[in-house]
Amino acid sequence: MMCSTTPLAPRILGLFLAFCVAAEAADALTQERPHIVLVMTDDQGWGQTGYYNHPILKTPHLDAMAEAGLRFDRFYAGAPVCSPTRASVLTGRSNDRTGVKTHGYALRLQETTIARVLKNAGYATGHFGKWHLNGLKGAGVPILASDTHHPGHFGFDQWVSVSNFFDRDPLMSRQGKFEDFAGDSSDVVVAEALEFISQQAHSQQPSFTVIWFGSPHSPWLASDQDLKPFEGLDESSKHHYGELVAMDRSIGTLRDGLQRFGIADNTLVWFCSDNGGLRKINPGTTARLRGKKGSVYEGGLRVPAIVQWPGKIKPSVTDHLACTMDIFPTLVDLLGLDDSVAPNELDGISLKPLFNAKVKQREKPIPFRFENQIALIDHRFKLMSLDRRQASFTLYDLHNDPRETTDVAAQHPEVAARMQEQLRTWNESVQASAAGKDYPSGKVDSNHPGTRAWTEVEAYKPFFPEWRQRWEYERYFAPRRN
Repeated sequence: MMCSTTPLAPRILGLFLAFCVAAEAADALTQERPHIVLVMTDDQGWGQTGYYNHPILKTPHLDAMAEAGLRFDRFYAGAPVCSPTRASVLTGRSNDRTGVKTHGYALRLQETTIARVLKNAGYATGHFGKWHLNGLKGAGVPILASDTHHPGHFGFDQWVSVSNFFDRDPLMSRQGKFEDFAGDSSDVVVAEALEFISQQAHSQQPSFTVIWFGSPHSPWLASDQDLKPFEGLDESSKHHYGELVAMDRSIGTLRDGLQRFGIADNTLVWFCSDNGGLRKINPGTTARLRGKKGSVYEGGLRVPAIVQWPGKIKPSVTDHLACTMDIFPTLVDLLGLDDSVAPNELDGISLKPLFNAKVKQREKPIPFRFENQIALIDHRFKLMSLDRRQASFTLYDLHNDPRETTDVAAQHPEVAARMQEQLRTWNESVQASAAGKDYPSGKVDSNHPGTRAWTEVEAYKPFFPEWRQRWEYERYFAPRRN
């Protein structure tokens, strides 16, 4: 296999020095159309930030971003696991509409993505990190140039990506060419993203950059330096939190890079996690919210989130309801693009009025459907069922009971009835979308791939002898126990 190894620090320093000479005020186009950076962590729970007073984890760079931007205290992932939420970010639609039922399902090529929309609007587009929308299961492997669902097919001009979660010294794919990197995975993808952003800024072209970290997803492997604050923890927790330290550091590198390039004031950065926190990590990951990853309880859906755009979005803290489905319509609205660029049956709404402090309460509830679970959040109340095939729902008052301990349906029968009807109507529309009724053809493409393990893909098999020696892949080649 041909690949190269890329050191980080010299490249970043070189970029900064070169850009200091070339950086000038952006032209009229980029002044009107900001650079946009979407950042998402992998399995970071709602309670895992310094600004929420975590007992041992310090996140000074996220804290600084929260201080300088709009901090959401009630922001929700589109689903309680990874691939579905990623689909919701790119489409503004609930995951089941897009064919991404759970992790390892491919996003349909028939979907309209925000990357395609922005590319058509004149943006250079780049994806860096975890993809997990090409139908492959298992630890992240470099994405093949021949993959029918690689990031380029969804509107990304440049991409340095892997199929799923990835860790230290990752093996990645640069537009189909495999490349070895050295260092923490968060540092790696931010360095690559900054190189892309600097190129576009130097060319005075607006850029849309997606950074999807592989941390703090298992398996965990942090550097000795990043482990130091967590010496008293069990091995899994220690490395999990060490990866969050590295992730936070990379946020600082990103923000510093935007400043050095002279484009920080003309860049919107949107940070969030892809789902709720993990079980068996100590201290806990969700600040005592009920449920964890995989659950439509608050602990599985509510995630940390910050939006920063200096001079355009006033620094503040909000408990306004928002979710990953809102990203697509918000960006379209901020850029003044025609509504016709958006697909039918959007589940998100534009948050631009919130950025302008012109709205106090969300008008449209936030719906969720994951496997057999279903839920609807309408500001104060949340209606949910762990099995949508049954006519059994629970109603929670999230204002007075954020940890979802008490069913209040009996006290608020009219609210429960109204929300059940809303959820029933929405679920029917999702069923239609899942069948392809939203598409011009009225059906799902017959060649849409199913989910499969990368170990089953013939094109990867020539690399297996080498990959058996890599720590992140060795378990996939270990003899099966009888």
